Amino acid sequence: MELRDKGFGKSGLGQKFLRWVNLRPEESERTFLMFAFYTTTSIGLVWLEASTIALFLQAYGAEEGLPWIYIASAGIGSGLGVLFTQLQRFLPLHRVIVMTAILMAAPLLLFWLGLGLPEDLELWQFSLPAVTIFLMRLWLEAIYVLNDLNTSITANQLFNIREIKRTYPLISSGILVADVISGFSLNWMIALVGGLKNIVLLAFLMLAIGAVILFYLSRAYRQAFPDFLRRQVEERQPDYVNRRLKGPLRRYVILLFTFFILAQVLFLLIDFRFLSDLQTNRSDEQIAGFLGLFSGILGVFELAMQWLASSRVIERVGVFTAAMTLPGVISVLGALAMAIAGFSWESALFSSLVMLKFLDELLHYTLFASVGPVLFQPIPDALRSNIQSNVRGVAEPLSTGATGIVLLGLVALDGLYWLLPAILFLALVWVVIIWLLRAKYVGLLVMSAERGQLSADVDLVELKRAVVEALEQAGTEAHKSSCIELLSQLDPKNVGEVLAPMLAKLPPSLQRKSLEEMLAYPNPAYLDQVRALIDQSPPPDVLAVVLRYIWLTDTQPDIRQLRPYLKPEVDPIVRGTAASLMLRRGNPTQKAEATNTLRLMLTHQQERERVMGCRALGEAVYLQALRLYIPNLLQDGSLRVRCALLEAIAATRLEEFYPSLLRGLYYKSTRQAAMKALVRLENEAIPLLVELAADKHKPDLVQMYAWQAIGQIGTIQAVDVLISHLMTAWGTSRRNILRILLEMPGETGIESVLERLGRSGIERLIDQEILFMGQLYAALLDILPGQVPGREADLLRRAMRDMQTDAEERLFSLMKFLYPISAIKAASFNLQSNSPSNRARGLEILDNTLDIPSKRALLSLLDQRPDRDKVQSLSDLMTYERMTPSDRLRRLLDLRHFQSDWALACCFHLARQARWSLTADQTLSCLRHPRGFVREAVLGYLKMASPRALVRLLPMLKNDPDPLVADQVKQIIQEFAKKTSSTTQQPAKRGNNNVINFPNTPGFETI
Repeated sequence: MELRDKGFGKSGLGQKFLRWVNLRPEESERTFLMFAFYTTTSIGLVWLEASTIALFLQAYGAEEGLPWIYIASAGIGSGLGVLFTQLQRFLPLHRVIVMTAILMAAPLLLFWLGLGLPEDLELWQFSLPAVTIFLMRLWLEAIYVLNDLNTSITANQLFNIREIKRTYPLISSGILVADVISGFSLNWMIALVGGLKNIVLLAFLMLAIGAVILFYLSRAYRQAFPDFLRRQVEERQPDYVNRRLKGPLRRYVILLFTFFILAQVLFLLIDFRFLSDLQTNRSDEQIAGFLGLFSGILGVFELAMQWLASSRVIERVGVFTAAMTLPGVISVLGALAMAIAGFSWESALFSSLVMLKFLDELLHYTLFASVGPVLFQPIPDALRSNIQSNVRGVAEPLSTGATGIVLLGLVALDGLYWLLPAILFLALVWVVIIWLLRAKYVGLLVMSAERGQLSADVDLVELKRAVVEALEQAGTEAHKSSCIELLSQLDPKNVGEVLAPMLAKLPPSLQRKSLEEMLAYPNPAYLDQVRALIDQSPPPDVLAVVLRYIWLTDTQPDIRQLRPYLKPEVDPIVRGTAASLMLRRGNPTQKAEATNTLRLMLTHQQERERVMGCRALGEAVYLQALRLYIPNLLQDGSLRVRCALLEAIAATRLEEFYPSLLRGLYYKSTRQAAMKALVRLENEAIPLLVELAADKHKPDLVQMYAWQAIGQIGTIQAVDVLISHLMTAWGTSRRNILRILLEMPGETGIESVLERLGRSGIERLIDQEILFMGQLYAALLDILPGQVPGREADLLRRAMRDMQTDAEERLFSLMKFLYPISAIKAASFNLQSNSPSNRARGLEILDNTLDIPSKRALLSLLDQRPDRDKVQSLSDLMTYERMTPSDRLRRLLDLRHFQSDWALACCFHLARQARWSLTADQTLSCLRHPRGFVREAVLGYLKMASPRALVRLLPMLKNDPDPLVADQVKQIIQEFAKKTSSTTQQPAKRGNNNVINFPNTPGFETI
């Protein structure tokens, strides 16, 4: 079964709904099933939590029982995580997740039976119902850990890294929906089933329904779960990754640990204080009803906050301002509760604690949950996952246990009155920690941006502020230059707002860079700051950019002020800029004066004068008679002049010289300048580049650079062209297009392919490659060395092995569109090894990563197994029928459009050597092949198979563009002429009219 939707989103209403929730049709079924599983399970958990807390407070009380629960639960999270990992050593993952769901539900039946036992039955001087209640409360902590772990792992298997960004927010909101449903229904359910004891049975039923849904998911999407047992695999990281925490990174991680530990400790202290007062203000039945109503109201606010406000608040105020909201609210309400407690107003104190608990949970599960993952972004990828698991899986459970020990000590010393002051103090410390984190966070992010590792999930508000601070402080020019680039990427339209006031303080190199970034979106508001630079006598390169900014931005420029810059003694870069500006905005007289200046520069003997003149042409709009000099400049002896002229042609849109840009791709010296010029033309250059890239008669290298230029253009039209040709191209062209799409910045190529082709389109391309590899393995089985010996057969077999390698490379490229590139690279790296253990590791990585329908067949092809076993593994995709070697060769030629040029030539060499007949269609189509060595092989075959047909074809081949083919044709004509003359001198034997004693291939007589 394919990992795609089968029925969701086919109607117009369904499509609108999917767009509203930001889902694609092919992932909708999995998403809604996961949402149903998580919601159903969470409803049972909320019912269980409310009833368990009510029974626990009645039996043990908050002050005496809860600290022990906190201490006991400290090891539950890490212990269950280890157990979950160990289970995968002995069972496949799809069984582990279902067993975990059953394990969560099964003890609830025993608890339900235990609650019905008589009170006089004792265990360790405790009644069995009381022991059952304690175990229920402890198991509740375990269930939450198991449920979150099971949900996240299942989601990570069902969705790839790009899908989960869209789907997991909807799935995770299931617990918020469960809060609303279960909270408002709990009082009604207690009345319906007759007490808290039977609520446990209802919770069991809901968890069982969730297990059934999960079982269906594991069966319906079996290919998403690996069959191999998970082993401990050492991850290979790039050499540049620093595995040790040093300097600023170490300090940041320490603060990060403190941040999450304080969050957990405060959450527990507030929960403990809230439940303590709840116990004194409500009876056990009232506690359950109150908690249900509390959860329902809280769930409504959490849903509204998470769906409507959280992302907008973080985007508007920044990550750290949003993070300070929670400790700020705790500080204010904690101080208020302390003041109320001082006056002994019990009812008012309880109300304030309810409000404190309400806002703490509301902000904890919305803003705090959204902010948390962003704080890990400055950590390098190689360390991030490990640190995140240590923070959430080790530090938080340990802090829970430590909190329980402290609470036990306070209870023993009768010091619980210190609880509210401790909450206030820790909240203020938390604010300080957030402030320190903010300073370290932005510094590390700037360092990440300099290394090109900046993630799209960072807080742009904080990062922009950090860039401004870095420019104002002392530092190297290289560091500040990277900050300017980063600022222009974050906010290109308003970059002048930051850079203009700082221009006078920056060194010349940064002044030029800042002005160039500001020129992308010039604003007259900054003209005064830019004009002030002229008084500082800046270097010529800075002065040229200043002139451009002033006279291109000013709405009423005084062009006469540019005349002094046209004098011969002025530096060429300034003179050329002034002349180009006068050509743009001057009157006829001024344009004539500027034209004469540029004419002198373009014909000057010094190379720098001509180079600057050509650059000035690119900045001018009105060239007048200057275009007359372009043909001569294209033949200029200076490479710098020719490259500058190519850029000028693109800048001024001189269509009659566009062929010169394309010709520039043929030569290494001008290739980069030509590509830069073509990219500058954007959509205007796409038809020219497509025509060049799709022309099979052009050199492969030129075709590759044409595709690269289209990729660098990067517009919607350019990406659409690449994707449309991806579906029809094959071999080298498909490989080049895949690489270009994968390397496009910001994963725009990947997202565009998924948007247009969808997951199903990528899977079809993968199946194409698998089927082609199957045909190659079938050919290797039918053309065995023992059956078809000889050098030509060996060359064909080697060519087919090379085509298999190329197909594997394309397969790995296609997989990168669906799965994390790092995982696919790691698998590819290990599969290229000669070590059996490394190859096994690579297959295991793929087995744990892939979820495509043809995963089993793909893994079999990549494994080191006999060719026959590989063909048998493709039985679901293709049927293998044994053929004679000659029939298999003709079958390969039927697939000639998918073969490499060399393999095609080898087919004809083998047919000539083995004297096998081929069809006329196969031979004639390959005789028109763009590669000369293929045509040469076809001529050799025709010379043997059908000389009479070849005689009629030779006159059309005498002028072949390939000199080797032309020489071959000439030689064959001479040979035929000698044979003809010798035949006329000797009487022909009766019954032997052919030139050679070999039957003509059927079909050639009609040529």
